[in-house]
Amino acid sequence: MPQAENLTRSIPRKLEQEGTSYSFEFFPPKDDAGEQTLWEAIRHLERIRPSFVSVTYGAGGSTRERTVRVTGRIAHETTLTPMAHLTCVGSSVAELRQVVGEYADAGIRNILALRGDPPGGPGTSWTAHPHGLNHADQLVTLIRSLGSFTVGVAAFPDGHPESSSLDRDADVLVGKADAGAEFAVTQFVFDADSYVRLRDRVVARGRDLPIIPGLMPVTSFAQVRRMAQMSGTPLPPAVVSRLEAVADDPDGIREVGVQIATELSLRLLAEGAPGLHFYTMNRSLATLRVYDNLNVQSVP
Repeated sequence: MPQAENLTRSIPRKLEQEGTSYSFEFFPPKDDAGEQTLWEAIRHLERIRPSFVSVTYGAGGSTRERTVRVTGRIAHETTLTPMAHLTCVGSSVAELRQVVGEYADAGIRNILALRGDPPGGPGTSWTAHPHGLNHADQLVTLIRSLGSFTVGVAAFPDGHPESSSLDRDADVLVGKADAGAEFAVTQFVFDADSYVRLRDRVVARGRDLPIIPGLMPVTSFAQVRRMAQMSGTPLPPAVVSRLEAVADDPDGIREVGVQIATELSLRLLAEGAPGLHFYTMNRSLATLRVYDNLNVQSVP
């Protein structure tokens, strides 16, 4: 059984105390086989004592039940600190309150508040639930009103798909902080400069908000291109050319993916990033290899 401190310890406090945070994100499995794969990844990653782990919340709340259940299992069956996800998509305020209550009942006190993708999918118009919320800052305010939760939010270094400018993205992020958000996790990035530009814009607006960059070690070129298109995150030409050179070699893709993620991680840490958040795709091998590379290369 995990100690209560693992559940209640706030992520900003962990960032302050640990110097550099390492965190990992999973998505709820669709079936029993997927759940077995997920738990194998969780157990492998548990040995390196990450700062926290998170479980995503599907489009339209479609994975709500599994998300709550898996996050609760992590809370009570591992030594890990879990961060729960919550989106506004397809939910009334009453339903959002209920989910927050379910997280509270599981002892979870760290929540990532997201507006979420439009109900019709990326590229379509956003439509709020008739009795729901329109923006992430409203969700932050709601969660903070329901108890002693630490709330994080999303950040978009390459621009939110619906944003008019990078300055607008910085303004929105500051607005989330004004509502009570205490840290942010970015969409996955492949360009360290875009992360630095967003961070500096936020600092220029008088906010010292910890912004943790998200990374995805590439294990499938087709998958990462599809996800990049959906999220509006551009793949730098240098990254594309390196992956295209080994496009027909699955082992080569994974090897180059680990190299790219390691190089990007080192650059982000050198630029002062407070930590690294890895999108694992429910598999641990590539992520562990990047982590091991960072440990080896950080030794004088």
